[in-house]
Amino acid sequence: MAELSVRLLGYAAAALTTASFFPQAIKTLRTGDTSGISLHMYLLFTSGIAAWALYGLLTRDGPVLLANLLTLLPAGVVLQRKLLSLRR
Repeated sequence: MAELSVRLLGYAAAALTTASFFPQAIKTLRTGDTSGISLHMYLLFTSGIAAWALYGLLTRDGPVLLANLLTLLPAGVVLQRKLLSLRR
């Protein structure tokens, strides 16, 4: 029972931290404005998220894997938009 509670806590924490990135991605998509976003921060962050996802896969840690795979979506969108804005 305690192990299930800890796993559920992990999934809840993963859901909360993952959800926190979607508002920035949506705002970036709607406005196209990336001027207030640090390229270096998002490069490091997205690389870290990918590394955590790989860690979750290798250790078979479901909450870590799922959270980081889902977080790659909005982080990737923001990073892509930031890179595109620098080309212009």
